[in-house]
Amino acid sequence: MSKISGGDALISSLEREGVEVIFGLPGVQMYGVVDALRRNKNIKMIVPRHEQATSYMADGYARASRGIGVAMVVPGPGLYNAAAGLSTAYSSNSRVLMIAGQIPRATIGKDMGGLHEVNDQLETIKPVTKFQKRLLRPHEIPQGVSEAFSQLKNGRPRPVEIEMPPETMVESEEVQLLEASTFERTQPNNDAIAEAVKLIVSAKNPLIYAGTGVIRSEAEDELKELTELTNIPVITSAAAKGVISDEHPNSLGSGLTGEGQIKELMEKSDLIIILGSRFAIRYPAAENTKKIQVEIDESEIGKFHKDVLPVIGDAKVSIKKIIEVTKQMGGTNLDSPAAEVKRIRDILDSGAEGLHPQHEILNSLRDGMPRETISVWDMTQMGYYSRAAFKTYNTSTYFDSGYSGNLGWAFPTAIGAKVAKPDTPVVSVSGDGGFMYNVQELSTAVKYGINIVGVIFNDGYYGNVRRDLELDWGGDYETSFVNPDFAKMAETYGAKGITVNDPTKVNEAIEEAIAAKKPTLIDVNMIDTNEVPRPFAGRAPWTLPHDELLDE
Repeated sequence: MSKISGGDALISSLEREGVEVIFGLPGVQMYGVVDALRRNKNIKMIVPRHEQATSYMADGYARASRGIGVAMVVPGPGLYNAAAGLSTAYSSNSRVLMIAGQIPRATIGKDMGGLHEVNDQLETIKPVTKFQKRLLRPHEIPQGVSEAFSQLKNGRPRPVEIEMPPETMVESEEVQLLEASTFERTQPNNDAIAEAVKLIVSAKNPLIYAGTGVIRSEAEDELKELTELTNIPVITSAAAKGVISDEHPNSLGSGLTGEGQIKELMEKSDLIIILGSRFAIRYPAAENTKKIQVEIDESEIGKFHKDVLPVIGDAKVSIKKIIEVTKQMGGTNLDSPAAEVKRIRDILDSGAEGLHPQHEILNSLRDGMPRETISVWDMTQMGYYSRAAFKTYNTSTYFDSGYSGNLGWAFPTAIGAKVAKPDTPVVSVSGDGGFMYNVQELSTAVKYGINIVGVIFNDGYYGNVRRDLELDWGGDYETSFVNPDFAKMAETYGAKGITVNDPTKVNEAIEEAIAAKKPTLIDVNMIDTNEVPRPFAGRAPWTLPHDELLDE
């Protein structure tokens, strides 16, 4: 034990956990930590221009690095600003540690009107975090950090929060630093594995449905081995695009690819093997279709579908055991699905080709990005369509905002991803409405030399809202806005700006931007493009009455 400040205890504990970067703002309650960071040589601090971006960047860093992203903010409004990013990380099962300040110890819970005071801050952050803990003394910090990292590493990955009053970070006392927290994969029940394999080897027309749980457990190799061993084709959730390459002969793409065809496939299937996914109601299956659900979070078992066979455990370990027992039982009697998969993919691709101009624009985006590019998609027309039609070849290279659906998240999240993977191209795709939510983070990218590419589809509207109002609600109302010249604006920040007047040639601009090796904005003029249809059959899903979305 040694006598050190709470700030030093925190930074030393983070260092022992392998933290290399913190996305944070140096507000008044955090000076003790900032002082410790200034003296530390192994952890870098990146300071965004808004608290919201701290959690977005940490999320992007976590997904790209397949590790843990760390954010830091002042209490109260600082934490509330960052809560948007925590909600995205929560919905997407992303490992984000939020370090928040607090008001002085003696005033917590007293409602005395202290700077940044929020009554019961821990309680208010619970809906978007898996674990929360207040640390009141320096000697409590190592154990609190260890508990937070244990929660991040074990079980279902979701954000966690720890918070400390300002004096806790400044005071010194005897502190016992700890070794890094441990990670143990949740083991499935062997009887459940055996029952699952019995269903698999006897199935005549099975499907595999893979979600982000496969990515978070790094079970891509096991998924590939399972589909090749059993000859069972794979559908992925939109968020899990890339968990198996779209070029794999057994890959049917994401569950949003040609919803009618995927729905028909599921209804004809006699077994659906759900791997690391909640398998939401928008993916219906016939009542008599048997289902196996491999899921680390027991609360998700049967949430959307009754009568599933649960296999509760880590996806990587569970799939390995399924493979082992399947081999012991002699495997399946299924023929290779490659020819049928190709036939279905051809139908799906031909359907996608009918959606103009999105199809041509999305192909141009794909053509401009090297295969290993990390693409981060905002809640924009191209983002929606990408979930179905954007070809993805590598795991952890396609990021969306999950069911949180945050507008404006893509650009700062891409910055975090680029910090984690500086040698990999990173491209964010936004509409003009969403991009302006966090436009200020272009300054962050320039300051730290984070060479990302931001593509902005500029039509002068909240285009999806405008379309819904016109088609379903009698007419547009207040969806237009005034934009800057994005290319010129980029240059005023010291970044590169490119204007594209033909959206189908955005690939050329992306190639130029990646080659420039500096932060670049690409302003894609959509104002003169013919009306862009929405990529949904009928009304947009979020406009439907509740009873059409969920049958109790």
